[in-house]
Amino acid sequence: MSDDQLKRNIRPILHKPYGSMDLVSVKAPANHGSHQKDSNWWVVLNLAFQSIGIVYADLGTSPLYVYPSIFSNGIKHRDDILGALSLVFYTLTFLPLVKYVFVVLRAKDNGEGGTFALFSLICRYARVSLIPSQQAEDREVSNYKLELPSKRLKLASVLKSSLEKSQFAKIFLLLVTMLGTSMVIGDSIFTPSISVLSAVAGVKEVTSALTDDMIAGISVVILIFLFMIQRFGTHRVSYTFAPVLCVWFVLIGVIGFYNIIKHDTTVLKAINPMYIVEYFIRNKKDAWISLGGVVLCTTGAEALFADLGHFSVRAIQVSMCSMVNPALILAYTGQSSYLRQYPDEVSDAFYKSVPGPLYWPMFIVSILAAAIASQAMISGTFSIVHQSLSLGCFPPVKVVYTSANHEGQVYIPAINYILMLACIGVTAGFKSTVKIGNAYGTAVVFVMTLTSSLLVLVMIMTWKTNIFLIILYILTIGFVELLYLSSVLYKFTSGGYLPLALSAVLMIIMYVWNDVYRRKYHYELDHKISPARLKEISANKNMSRIPGLAMFYSELVHGIPPIFEHYVSNVPALHSIIVFVSMKSLHINKVPPEERHFFRRVEPRELFTFQCVVRYGYKDVREVAFEETLVTKLKEFIQEEILLQNQMLSTIGNNAEKGTESEGEIVERNNDVANAKQLEEEIMQQEIEQVQKEWEEAGIVHMIGESEVIAKKEANIMKRMVIDHAYNFLKRNVRKREKVFDIPHERMLKVGMTYQL
Repeated sequence: MSDDQLKRNIRPILHKPYGSMDLVSVKAPANHGSHQKDSNWWVVLNLAFQSIGIVYADLGTSPLYVYPSIFSNGIKHRDDILGALSLVFYTLTFLPLVKYVFVVLRAKDNGEGGTFALFSLICRYARVSLIPSQQAEDREVSNYKLELPSKRLKLASVLKSSLEKSQFAKIFLLLVTMLGTSMVIGDSIFTPSISVLSAVAGVKEVTSALTDDMIAGISVVILIFLFMIQRFGTHRVSYTFAPVLCVWFVLIGVIGFYNIIKHDTTVLKAINPMYIVEYFIRNKKDAWISLGGVVLCTTGAEALFADLGHFSVRAIQVSMCSMVNPALILAYTGQSSYLRQYPDEVSDAFYKSVPGPLYWPMFIVSILAAAIASQAMISGTFSIVHQSLSLGCFPPVKVVYTSANHEGQVYIPAINYILMLACIGVTAGFKSTVKIGNAYGTAVVFVMTLTSSLLVLVMIMTWKTNIFLIILYILTIGFVELLYLSSVLYKFTSGGYLPLALSAVLMIIMYVWNDVYRRKYHYELDHKISPARLKEISANKNMSRIPGLAMFYSELVHGIPPIFEHYVSNVPALHSIIVFVSMKSLHINKVPPEERHFFRRVEPRELFTFQCVVRYGYKDVREVAFEETLVTKLKEFIQEEILLQNQMLSTIGNNAEKGTESEGEIVERNNDVANAKQLEEEIMQQEIEQVQKEWEEAGIVHMIGESEVIAKKEANIMKRMVIDHAYNFLKRNVRKREKVFDIPHERMLKVGMTYQL
């Protein structure tokens, strides 16, 4: 058999047409890091200590403003304090402790938590994602693989099938995720405002000369300073967070215990839930309205889940149960005991209940704790926006990585300044923790309710929880959250409108960008270059080849994008090596580097053209040395491709030996196979050397599509408003694509084209 015959037999197997899904991944032995085993209690305790400084700052500072928000109109009956304390106790028990620490934390996505983690879990079990660039190979990524619902579990199977068939359900899930994300961003506006304002208000204990305007002004100065230092990152000072918060929790716990002993030990009977019933009977509608203040004791509970990626589940459980929850219960019980003696001082219950000698230490620690709580929420917002960017749900903005050792620490200048202006506006505009609390409560309860909604889907489809336990969860946790939601919505005109208005603006921005992103992808898919056209380009004798390596960037992963057609129509020259690069995000937190690059050779072979899909998770950071990494992976792909061919040739030779051929024919075939292997290895070596030579001598040219997006003439008014006005307005005011990819200007060529969507 001749060499050409052998190649014709083998290559169709290895080199499918470019429209196929058969990609070859360049992989190395997996070496995934993971948390230490929870059985190592020293590691758990160390992580638990660290988690106190990151996870609990917002939750821990809530005693500063909860009782003033509950009793905004004063205490009308002495036993109302017991009813409020009982509400706080059971709210802390059911929501942060039971729901988040012992239920929600189980819904981790490869160690990550948050709204996107829940959405990603659902998208991987049921094909409900609207991201158009999905491929069958994505499910082969090690972090992606999950057990699919069993056919035996009818409910999980039926729900999965229903979600996959319903376009409305897919859009609704995306909107729910966007709303949850928007509300968390809203939290990062209200947390700094209410925490800093509450802490600074304590100075009124030593001087009555300060007015509310002055305290608001001091708070604004602190907030400006806090946002100005964000550019330096938190890694330089974060090691002090845990000790400061530990001191804070010890102080509020000790002071709470002191107040219980000194003022009124009978407050301990508030553990009896009958005091809640009596509180509602006595106050009726006012008791229901006060729930908007009670729920503020759970502010920061979502951080228990959102910051899960930094710590293990067991570490968060240990820190919550051993220090945080007991300290908070003691703090609220101590304030209640003090208010039983001095009910008229409820507007400043926290500082009034602090013993005189501890006032200044407590004031200083409270300022630091408020700053840490603010810092945690601001950093969390940067992380959430970064995740939204990865999944195509947010316009491109500049992302700065502030730590070489911790890739998750990012700083986004545009978001930082927007948050700063919003915080200043809220603090200077409301000047009162009660009014800010009305807005804050709305954001907190909405996030909790949306988390529960997604969690129920996870329970049904992924955990396959017993239906009676799911119903129990809905009837208890779900009912409590809906009750709180109804209360905070009652205060809509008193500040509750603000987080809803902010979330509406953010959701419009996110959905418009994501919607047009998906439309552009489908346009490219409909206008991709056919195999016949590629053969024409390859056979065109007027098309010259010039030295160098050209990278064409496109979102398209299912074929050759139309940007290539525009290029060859205007420039009658092609570089020696062409790589079509597609960057895509998967519904997982991280893609192992050894599984990130998928290459495929584009036929005809004479074009020396490849397609590379570079896959990232929503927590991944793009490589600094992107060019070098891609060239290295390309050479590895060529080598692996030839190895696969040689294995196939060996298989043909072995099969021939088992057949009916004569000994002479077998020897001849084996010689042909050996010659073909040698020829392929020579070709491989030549191609690898050519890639290295072109990269070193001629360099890389980056081809970026400069697209103009317009609506079709027959499009309706709504579509025109979204595409021609909203999207193009956003596009004009966000980072350009080449800056997002960090492409050198001198090696970049823009290819203009128009998308009619």
